[in-house]
Amino acid sequence: MNIYEEIVRLQREGRRGAVATIVNVRGSIPSFQSAKMLVRDDGSIAGTIGGGCVEAEVWQAAREVITGEKPRTLSFDLNQDPKYDTGLVCGGTLEIFIEPVLPMPLLYIFGAGHVALELFKAARNAGFDCIVSDDRDAYANAERFPNALQVVAKDFDEALAELAPTESSYIVIATRGHRDDMRVLRWAVQTPAHYIGMVGSKRKAITVFRELTREGLNSELFNRVHSPVGLDIGAVTPEEIAVSIVAELIAMRRGAERALPHMSWFQSGRHAQASGPGAVPEDEPIPAPTKE
Repeated sequence: MNIYEEIVRLQREGRRGAVATIVNVRGSIPSFQSAKMLVRDDGSIAGTIGGGCVEAEVWQAAREVITGEKPRTLSFDLNQDPKYDTGLVCGGTLEIFIEPVLPMPLLYIFGAGHVALELFKAARNAGFDCIVSDDRDAYANAERFPNALQVVAKDFDEALAELAPTESSYIVIATRGHRDDMRVLRWAVQTPAHYIGMVGSKRKAITVFRELTREGLNSELFNRVHSPVGLDIGAVTPEEIAVSIVAELIAMRRGAERALPHMSWFQSGRHAQASGPGAVPEDEPIPAPTKE
């Protein structure tokens, strides 16, 4: 099996993995410098770096690299450590570099208006593949969104039935109306998407949350939702709003550790104060309407 082809296949399927490469060798080892082993997100492997206890230890470290998305280097002294004396080694030292294999981040943009268009441009520049969906073919077309992975010009219910986000997917909802936003959000919170954002005011976020939880959706489903979406940088124009949103997407993708000025009402934890399935804290004040 060609490891490079397998890496491409994993990325196309939205899956993760880690590649272990022998980068430095001294003495005799049961493999060779530059030997590679791919560990997939399901634990299966392709290729080998020599077998035995070394490979088992590297496999475990690769699983951690997949989870943490950060590379690491392991060193092994096969002369000194008796646990590597399994009959597979001849003595020597080696270093193995393990790097994550990550899928191209895929952003689903629902809506094709001014903000959606600028979001598409900014997200593409930041390395995201994009799928755009809107029920207006005058807006959702390849001429308006060149280089999009897919442009879906259908009724939202039809489009949602065809789309299947994965754990490495991002969703931003920016349709032209409250009804469509709520319809897409109802679907989005029941997908495994890594990130879900909805353009709009805090008032809109609270209103939609209340309506959907009264339908029976568990409040915990909204833990991934960001609305108002983006970082608080004082954005006003569609271009600025797009930058705010993409900045938040990047922070989520890279696992930013420092505190950031998220605008989301959901990330403040207020929605989690519901007293039971479908219940909503009725004392939550709804702010005055703001221009969206």
